[in-house]
Amino acid sequence: MKHRIVVLGAGYAGVYVAGNLARRLSPADIEIVVVNAVPDFVERLRLHQLAAGRDIEPQRLADVFAGTRIRLRVARVVAVDPERRVVAVADGGELGYDTLVYALGSHGDVEGVPGVAEHAFDVAARPSALRLRERLDSLDSLGRLSEGGSVLVVGDGLTGIETATEIAESRPGLAVTLIARGELGARLSPGARVHLRRACDRLGVTVLEHTSVEAVEATRVLCAGGTVLVSDATVWTAGFAVGPIAAAGGLEVTRDGRIVVDRTMRSVSHPNVYAVGDSVYAIGDNGRPLPMSCASAGYTGGQAMHAIVGRLTGRTIVRTRLVHTYNHISLGRRDGILQMVDDRGHAKPKHVGGRKAARVKAGILTMSLWANSHPTFGLPKRKRRLAAAPDASGENGARAAGPGAEGSVRTVT
Repeated sequence: MKHRIVVLGAGYAGVYVAGNLARRLSPADIEIVVVNAVPDFVERLRLHQLAAGRDIEPQRLADVFAGTRIRLRVARVVAVDPERRVVAVADGGELGYDTLVYALGSHGDVEGVPGVAEHAFDVAARPSALRLRERLDSLDSLGRLSEGGSVLVVGDGLTGIETATEIAESRPGLAVTLIARGELGARLSPGARVHLRRACDRLGVTVLEHTSVEAVEATRVLCAGGTVLVSDATVWTAGFAVGPIAAAGGLEVTRDGRIVVDRTMRSVSHPNVYAVGDSVYAIGDNGRPLPMSCASAGYTGGQAMHAIVGRLTGRTIVRTRLVHTYNHISLGRRDGILQMVDDRGHAKPKHVGGRKAARVKAGILTMSLWANSHPTFGLPKRKRRLAAAPDASGENGARAAGPGAEGSVRTVT
């Protein structure tokens, strides 16, 4: 019986880990199964562009994993039982595992404010981004006959800024307002904040700072202090949340539901479970939690992959860097900001803005898509055998010696 590795979620982190494991471990000993709710790889970094009107075709995961011997199961995960080592899916089936990689990611946090779940749109998933696109299309159509519609984007984090500027540039007939709880671009350097304000002015984005939303209704937003804002489409980008599956399964999690792990991304409560991407609470090399981001998905995914390979094959566990070095913000198609940050996560004085930053961001998006579309390209061709091969009785010797075994650690930079 082969050692089965089950990867939950096929976003940036899940695809990266699955592809790397498939290239590094021998198929004679290993079976890799990826479970994902939809059959496509979703470019989450571009969902605000999809909502604004760009044509972005999804890539089929069957094509992504072609030739890798990775088995794809399209199903929605509903429960994890780490004591029994099984995963339950929505169609009533169960899937057993020896090693689990939890990469279910995050979704828009729509529960904290009344009316958000019922009336607001978000760009955290492809279906919701397409619903927003349909709504914006209808507002554009009405705008040709009368006054343009109003779009409120709530949340001044990276997603909110990118969404507001992308919609304003792509649909100039709509009135776009960005609602910021504090100062716009507060986490940026002074020069980057000036650049951001100029970009909003150029694109016609109205910015409301120091404004807190208390409720969302079908055609308006209620703010603290009694301010009422008319809205034909409210886009909620004020934070992300993880699902309850890990907590319900008994894994040790933080208050917000992220899985607590050691330095190798292994669950501190269940050693056969690894967590990566937005689902994990990982402490970076600066002693601070890594933010939810595509970059963090790569770092945590790489560390988990090296740890799994090292433990299963009895080799040294490579210790990779866990860092957060920059924030990259697109401001429409031809403008952007690249803001470097220090070890404390604070903005450094200098930034890169304008077309150069936009080209760098476009290159990152292209590279990310290509890398996830070719998950085994450029990796070592030698496939490692497990430290203990399956015996004649079908009991996988590596199950005991592999995931729970400790190995030496080698740090790479």
